[in-house]
Amino acid sequence: MAKQEEILTIDAPSPDFTLPASHGEEVSLKDFKGKYVILYFYPKDNTPGCTTEACDFKDYHEAFKNLDAVILGVSPDTLKSHDKFIEKYQLPFLLLADEEHTVAEAYGAWVLKKIYGREYMGIERSTFIIDKEGNLIKVFRKVKVKGHVEAALEYIKELEQN
Repeated sequence: MAKQEEILTIDAPSPDFTLPASHGEEVSLKDFKGKYVILYFYPKDNTPGCTTEACDFKDYHEAFKNLDAVILGVSPDTLKSHDKFIEKYQLPFLLLADEEHTVAEAYGAWVLKKIYGREYMGIERSTFIIDKEGNLIKVFRKVKVKGHVEAALEYIKELEQN
């Protein structure tokens, strides 16, 4: 099987998906046609790095909204876990439950990880920016949380200025 990074192509259609969302309904990528989509994959609710990233997206939520962009967070956690995470931090955007990690695999965010010599499969913190027609336009892999949300916002601002 080819590596996902080779399958995903900039300026080509993003892999479509349908996942259960924190508002109790299923959502599909195509539901957001006409808006930019910030699709970010994170390992686990209520962990330090993931909480910081989610709160950074929360802090910039209005700025993204003003640029016609929606934020969708994706992790393998359950909807129940997402609900607690959203409530605890008052997150204003949808979190999607990818319990079977099929969407993470489609985007190449489900990878072999190593920690203390132990290998396991898990989410690589990644963000994908999808344009208003559903095409993948920017990929951030192996994301470092500090400054990442601002970089994604700046990217969309630059698109809007051109």
